[in-house]
Amino acid sequence: MKQRTVFLMVLMICPFMLRAQKTLDNSMNPLVTGVPSLSIAPDARGGGMGDVGAATTPDINSQYWNPAKYAFMESGAGISLSYTPWLRKLVSDMSLSYLSGYYKFGEQQAISASLRYFSLGTVDLTDQSGNSLNSIKPAEYSIDAAYSRQLSDKWSAAVALRFIYSDLTGGQVPDMFPGSAVAADIATYYHSTTQADNGGDAIFGFGADISNIGSKISYDKGNTSLFLPTNLRLGVSYQYPMDHYNSISFNVDINKLLVEPQDTMSADQYSQISPVTSIFKSFSDPNFLKRIQGSIGIEYGYNNQFFVRGGYYYESQLSGNRKYFTLGAGFMLNVFRLDVAYLIATSQSNPLDQTLRLSLGFNLAGITGLMK
Repeated sequence: MKQRTVFLMVLMICPFMLRAQKTLDNSMNPLVTGVPSLSIAPDARGGGMGDVGAATTPDINSQYWNPAKYAFMESGAGISLSYTPWLRKLVSDMSLSYLSGYYKFGEQQAISASLRYFSLGTVDLTDQSGNSLNSIKPAEYSIDAAYSRQLSDKWSAAVALRFIYSDLTGGQVPDMFPGSAVAADIATYYHSTTQADNGGDAIFGFGADISNIGSKISYDKGNTSLFLPTNLRLGVSYQYPMDHYNSISFNVDINKLLVEPQDTMSADQYSQISPVTSIFKSFSDPNFLKRIQGSIGIEYGYNNQFFVRGGYYYESQLSGNRKYFTLGAGFMLNVFRLDVAYLIATSQSNPLDQTLRLSLGFNLAGITGLMK
């Protein structure tokens, strides 16, 4: 309980402290944003490949990675539920729950939506003497919807709109209140199929997604505010059929938060700068290359039913020093799929170590066919 209380208070006050002064340790100066839970990869397939998904073959959870991929889904509709017990080394009741789904109308268009709920568990509050006061359940959630369409037989594009709500104090901390914001995503996806030497279909994919382009979020009724974690994600993927039953894919993603570093401006300047201006100024960051996160992932599939995955995620020490390997597996039938992923941290004292993700998906079109 003590660990969770300390973690919550750090989560609440660090953005305001870092906004007012430069980080003293120049070796680690991560970009600070509001609602950082929006950057957590929610599903087990992408999580099992080092957190990649911008250009991987389309699946039910494409809403987070690149909603433009839905336009190339073969099935007409699907829904998926993912669960991640978060930061298990620190606390026992923090978790991320994620519900996503899509529906295709016609051959070239799709609508999709997702609901994300991040719970920080139950926190017991005490007074200065250590006497128990009450308990709060801080949480953040977002809900979004997207429209995707094929522009040609190889290209697609999508736009998503999102509402975000963050309540870190339950109204129990003076001068801190729940915050809300709205945001949008813009995405595109390239999907090309060619015949391999063995007669199978090789698939090349390219994806680009800019997520969380939107308003700032404030926890003190607008006196101060934080940028959302606006993120640029680029990815490439290549799936090769080894024979009629076996295939393997290689996937690479790079990510860059499109947020201007806070140590480049005063507190007053930070409160006045617009999100759009911050996006453009983020490209002039002298540490631009060190702000880029990279991930690679491999997926082996047998008969499009059994899958084994692995990957690696890298972030520089300046930006947060997250470095970890991931392992994953999946099983898919006509009407449902089950995926699991496990994270193994390589940087010292990484609280993300031993994080587990679970995803359960259903092919709604296949279920409808079975009922006929």
